[in-house]
Amino acid sequence: MATGSGAPGGAVPAGARRRAGQPEPPANRLVPPAVSDEGLPDWLEPVARVSRDIAPEQLSRFLPPEHGGRQSAVLVLFGEGDHGPELLLMERAGSLRSHAGQLSFPGGALDPEDGDPEADGLLRAALREAEEETGLDPTGVQIFGVLPRLYIPVSGFVVTPVLGWWRSPSPFHAVDPAETARVFTVPVADLTDPANRATTVHPSGHRGPAFLVESALVWGFTAGVIDRILHFAGWERPWDREKQVPLDWRS
Repeated sequence: MATGSGAPGGAVPAGARRRAGQPEPPANRLVPPAVSDEGLPDWLEPVARVSRDIAPEQLSRFLPPEHGGRQSAVLVLFGEGDHGPELLLMERAGSLRSHAGQLSFPGGALDPEDGDPEADGLLRAALREAEEETGLDPTGVQIFGVLPRLYIPVSGFVVTPVLGWWRSPSPFHAVDPAETARVFTVPVADLTDPANRATTVHPSGHRGPAFLVESALVWGFTAGVIDRILHFAGWERPWDREKQVPLDWRS
């Protein structure tokens, strides 16, 4: 499947430990997270349905190995802004040694404090990393679904996309500028606009979807997940798959 999910390159979950000097979360944030689609806005129901119905092989051709791989999670957070439904993304700092300047979902590796990945550990990891990276208040996020785990061979990460509804939006920013250049929301309408869609070709030869939004190129793992959500939610509009954008498109 030429989508880019689990493709070589593309921003993958970073980091693993609590940022230096960051306080422990208050007790009310230690309440075990749960998955619930109760009270979702009608427009988000197709995405909730995707989380219930999609098979792993429909999401990516890279499936996790039976054993091994570093467990991690990303938060795919939907909100409602001035321009309608939107998605939270972040841009990695240009000075990083790996995946510099690439766009990603908030997320990272499972910490021991998150607990069992077979229980609610991955939900905790997604919320914790999102708070550490963007400063958002996780108590305002309703987890409404979980997509199948994906494997990123180049890094060895086993990544679980956790779907969230920003029920009570809170301020957000790049908490650590050394790691994150910016945090921003993208209208879903911009992601579905055929003019903003293209295909990238990795040096390995892998072809995958891409999005040109907010003066940035979304590609690799992040673009693959977005592409599959749009497709299976019925939001995808016909676009020119022969339109190619180089990874160094700014050059």
